[in-house]
Amino acid sequence: MRKFIARRMLRGFSKRYGYDTSYTEMVLKESPAAFFKFAPVMKASAHREVIPVETKFAANITGAMAEDCGPCTQLCVDMALEAGMAKDQIEAVLRRNVAAMKPDVALGFQFADAIVNRSMDDDKYRDAVRARWGEKGVIDLAMTLQMGRMFPMMKLALGYAKECRRVSVAGHQIDVIKQAA
Repeated sequence: MRKFIARRMLRGFSKRYGYDTSYTEMVLKESPAAFFKFAPVMKASAHREVIPVETKFAANITGAMAEDCGPCTQLCVDMALEAGMAKDQIEAVLRRNVAAMKPDVALGFQFADAIVNRSMDDDKYRDAVRARWGEKGVIDLAMTLQMGRMFPMMKLALGYAKECRRVSVAGHQIDVIKQAA
């Protein structure tokens, strides 16, 4: 019964976002024990206690871009739009255009970017996050960043990351910039 409900939820998620959940369905079929241990990660990816929603998605999208070539990043973009993040802010994150970002979006992006690129500036941005939202803010951003990276890595490790595609924001194709020049 639990597998049946999980399968229906995955298919509903797939239909809602136009996202291929076949890799998670395979895990559910082949190793239900592994699936039900991984499933709480899905809930953890929604964690946000003190940071603004746009800050969360700036970090989430940045994490997905670090590990993905399209579908998982697109999912993060679609979820950001659904949560109310402004299109221009999503586009700025995808293009790494800090000058076009609101301060909270820029901080979420810069923190995430410093972490995924193991930048020497990670302390600088962590301290800025801590000054703005406290330790809970650092925790919020650390979780959302890592959850944004986990799903594309699972998909790749299981051999399902075979599709690359352009990312769009509300139907408008965006040239994604994965790393600073």
